[in-house]
Amino acid sequence: MEPTSLRSLVRSHTDPPRLQEIPAPNERYDEFLGFLQSLDHATEGSREYLAIHLNRTARTLAAAPPPAATGRALELGAYGYMASALSCVAGYREVRCAYLGTPREPILRPVYSQGREIFVCHYDLFDAERDAFPYPDACFDLVLNCEIIEHLLRDPMHMLLECARVLADNGALLLTTPNVASYSSVARALTAAGNPQNYSLYPAAETESPHIREYTPGELRDAVAAAGFATECLFTEKYPGCDAGIWVAPLLQSLDLPTTLRGEQMYCLARKRPAAATNRYPAFLYEGR
Repeated sequence: MEPTSLRSLVRSHTDPPRLQEIPAPNERYDEFLGFLQSLDHATEGSREYLAIHLNRTARTLAAAPPPAATGRALELGAYGYMASALSCVAGYREVRCAYLGTPREPILRPVYSQGREIFVCHYDLFDAERDAFPYPDACFDLVLNCEIIEHLLRDPMHMLLECARVLADNGALLLTTPNVASYSSVARALTAAGNPQNYSLYPAAETESPHIREYTPGELRDAVAAAGFATECLFTEKYPGCDAGIWVAPLLQSLDLPTTLRGEQMYCLARKRPAAATNRYPAFLYEGR
């Protein structure tokens, strides 16, 4: 089939979203990177985890807006790295941490740098897709929601709507998650070389959950919009060592398909819109609601 005919065939059967890649500010990346590298670690596993995710963690922090009306921030699924940076570097006067668990009194864990205690994480335990967050309405300027939504089993909109509830008007939701529309995902789907999800393995530890559902950029934008947010920045980055774009990008271009937002790592910064309409069960996420 001639390329022109093939493009016409694709165009007649698809209506791909033409999303614009809008990066967030990155001026403070080196400052956050230096802070993260200065942290002490209680275990070798903690050290290895941060080393693997160092760029994503620093890039996320650099995208976070400064404190505003409340001076408070919340990190969901916290390991303490970003929470301590929000306090010590970004200037938030109070940062809460949250982790999956049975609700009870907060757990306090100090963070050290070069042998000196610099921050104490207050971990609130609850289930983000089932429980009401244990915070009043409009009490945070920022909610970090990083590498969580892809793990949720039942109800991601509950989590997003609770994020909106605890944010002040115009407060920021900063969400990161893998991009299932990446060049690597497209390559695996076309060649049947593996699962299109960026990570599809079941974890060795029974306490960890696998990636239940990875999102495309359009789906992520629509999910946060359904929770009452307006997307301010939406961009992706390439995982180190992933080179599928070398051949997938020209293929997509030849078919007049989008080549933006094709990195494996996705970042979304969205603002809570005052009195925005919400959609509790968007049709692209839920069956029969």
